[in-house]
Amino acid sequence: MKLIHLSDLHIGKRINDFSMLDDQRYILAEILDIIDEQKPDAVLILGDVYDKPIPSAEAVQLVDSFLTRLADRDEPVFVISGNHDSAARIAFGSQLMRSRHVYMSPVFDGRLDPIELCDEYGPIDVYLLPFIRPADVRTCFPDEDVTDYNQAMKVALAHNPIDTSRRNIILAHQFITGATTCESEEIRVGGLDTIDASLFDAFDYVALGHLHVAQHVGRAEVRYCGTPLKYSFSEAKHAKSVTVVEMGKKGDIEISSIPLVPRRDMREIKGPFEKITAPDVWEGTDIDDYIHVTLTDEVDVVDAIGKLRAIYPNLMRLDYDNKRTQEQRDVITGPDMAQRSPLELFSEFFEKQNNQPMTPEQKDLVTTLIQDVWGEQA
Repeated sequence: MKLIHLSDLHIGKRINDFSMLDDQRYILAEILDIIDEQKPDAVLILGDVYDKPIPSAEAVQLVDSFLTRLADRDEPVFVISGNHDSAARIAFGSQLMRSRHVYMSPVFDGRLDPIELCDEYGPIDVYLLPFIRPADVRTCFPDEDVTDYNQAMKVALAHNPIDTSRRNIILAHQFITGATTCESEEIRVGGLDTIDASLFDAFDYVALGHLHVAQHVGRAEVRYCGTPLKYSFSEAKHAKSVTVVEMGKKGDIEISSIPLVPRRDMREIKGPFEKITAPDVWEGTDIDDYIHVTLTDEVDVVDAIGKLRAIYPNLMRLDYDNKRTQEQRDVITGPDMAQRSPLELFSEFFEKQNNQPMTPEQKDLVTTLIQDVWGEQA
């Protein structure tokens, strides 16, 4: 049995105020072409279908079109909700959609009822587990001690025993311990939302969503497919792809990937303004890509973003990397802080931030602001 593994579509996402809908429409069409070439027996979509719990009308229309076109190909489609989705909205209409072999994950109620597929080697049980939080599991199993995400998953699976003599697939949208992350993901500080991969040992293939980097964690069959598009500049050097899983008899799984080519790529450019705007830098390159420019000029360029967008129309982000920005900023501390005036504290902060003291005019302005805001002497 051949499976196409997708995740984290984030339909409706905006990056630096740029709508990604046209790019998403383009990449979904490319994915449909890959599906037509590969002719899979099922398609798995691993959560974060939308970028927001309440998506825009345009985002809903695009997802509706994509799922309808998948259903028209008469292949089973399995979809679970992610942490960006509303589980209830993803579950809406699921009974009707089953008639078109589109299976949407329900709101978690403690039960994991598998959907059975069959091939020449026998049955395959597919389990749809939406993104779950400890509170979701405590609600279903109030007598269980559930204090973190790992315990939540352990309890949820313990109450749904798996027949390990059969081939089993689980769809889950969680953060597995040891996986590689990037800045475009919502990860809890301290790894409080991590889950041990060993909890999924009973499953032959663990199809994962949530992390944007294509990777496996531990064994090859515990796999994130990654996002179809780059959703932050921390992903600029990532190669996006579709994951293809071919299951034979139990224990026989082959995994491969097919590259995805976006409508516009994400690129980072660094250097002085004069060099970045020189024709030999941008001529012959795709200037319509989404660009992050880091200027190394010591003096800020007047209207730099406007001038750069005249060359790079999809400039998303502009930063400076120079002596001023590299200067380490010390934290203002000391036992005498309570005895120092607001103006003295702000003056020290200003100097550390800008590597130069305030001018008399700036001090007068700050003094006036302090008096207006706090009604006290500076």
